[in-house]
Amino acid sequence: MKSTKERIVEHLLKFPRSSINDLAEAIGINAISVRHHLTNLKSDGIIEAEEERHGVGRPRLVYFLTEKGLESFPTCYLRLTNLLIEQLKNILSEKQLRNLFSEIANKLSHDYVERASGLPLLDRLPIMMELLVEQGFLVDWEKQDNIYLIREMTCPFQQISQYLPEICKIDITLISSVLGVPEDKIICMEDKTSYRTYKIYEADAVTK
Repeated sequence: MKSTKERIVEHLLKFPRSSINDLAEAIGINAISVRHHLTNLKSDGIIEAEEERHGVGRPRLVYFLTEKGLESFPTCYLRLTNLLIEQLKNILSEKQLRNLFSEIANKLSHDYVERASGLPLLDRLPIMMELLVEQGFLVDWEKQDNIYLIREMTCPFQQISQYLPEICKIDITLISSVLGVPEDKIICMEDKTSYRTYKIYEADAVTK
């Protein structure tokens, strides 16, 4: 029989960004017990939490697995992915790989781009966030004067990008296409607090 901690971790794998009440209902224990287990899992680096707003009222805490938490599950898919990467790198040039991933990103973002069409940059941002979260990114953004900062705390391609950096073309194309900002106007910055941060100047957005 699986322990309560294991059941919590499995639930967060299937339903990331669950609240304490969500977990209590799913696991079948009270919220106080869930909170105790979450505290231990967080101290072990298995989960992380952040505030999330839902309409009017105070924000609630939602929980999700960290990279360490995700690595506790079988990752046989990674071996297959690495074999596919080796074949792609043998067949395609770097430019062809970037073009391939750009095409993939354009297909993923097609419906979102249509929804964002004609909207100002500020109204496009929630649509972009929705798309990135759906693709497995954990992101947030903030505005500083006429600059928007989009931070990626987690990236679903982080392990793959060590062998195939061209795959990073996907997220920048997703951001560019939905926000209506040319890719060469999006500045990528690395920092110690997030996986990657993109800087966008408001004046570079194109409403169409």
